[in-house]
Amino acid sequence: MPETPTVDKNARIKSIIETLRYRNAVTIKELTNKLHVSEMTIRRDLSLLEEDNIVDLIPGGAIFKVSRDTERDSEKYLIYHEETRRTREKLRIGQRAASMVEPHDTIILDVGSTMEQIAKFIPEEISVTILCYALNILVEVYRKKGCAPIIAGGYLHDNTLMFESPEGIELIRRTRADKGFISAAGVHETLGVTCANPYEVETKKSALGSSKTKILAVDSTKFGTAKIGYFADINDFDVIITDSEISDEYRTIIRASGAELVVV
Repeated sequence: MPETPTVDKNARIKSIIETLRYRNAVTIKELTNKLHVSEMTIRRDLSLLEEDNIVDLIPGGAIFKVSRDTERDSEKYLIYHEETRRTREKLRIGQRAASMVEPHDTIILDVGSTMEQIAKFIPEEISVTILCYALNILVEVYRKKGCAPIIAGGYLHDNTLMFESPEGIELIRRTRADKGFISAAGVHETLGVTCANPYEVETKKSALGSSKTKILAVDSTKFGTAKIGYFADINDFDVIITDSEISDEYRTIIRASGAELVVV
């Protein structure tokens, strides 16, 4: 069956998740008819969602793994959709970042789907202390036998799964980390490194201030853009990890800043 050229992968996956939110289960045949794509395309999309722990695959279809009983779960959908974007790139970035974690390190993991990939790739056997402040990161960390988690708690923001409070920020400021892994929604030469939500700013600044080695882990789509919440400049980071689609312009900018550029 020929695919409709105007429906890109992100739009398809968003449509699949929205269908599952309201119906809980759906067949491959139904999605094929709705989105006018091949069964193979739908199977690939569902496999990505399974890897991101959003669906369980069943013969001929899929079941949504997130409860749809409350408005709270509906809001959490925002981060689950973000996890489906540029999944392969974020996976590689997460794997490379996790390889930098050494035995007996104390590290800070920021919020976001790329940070979740880092948490997933930290080896089970490694002994490491992890300070985090996001629910999805905590879920990954507590499963690992070698990890000792420190939780900076507070109010749970449903659109990012981030905990935030003055007490949590103070805990981050009192903790010293060997490495801080930080995410961003925008990286701009003159407007700096930014996040999409103003409530993230102080927490991110505290994480940077408490980290000996400051590591920015972002996919290439974030470069050249700026969001509302400024929290750092490019030259505040020691290492920047991104994917191979980063432009030559930003490769030059990063190297001129003195940061080490790691391309995966």
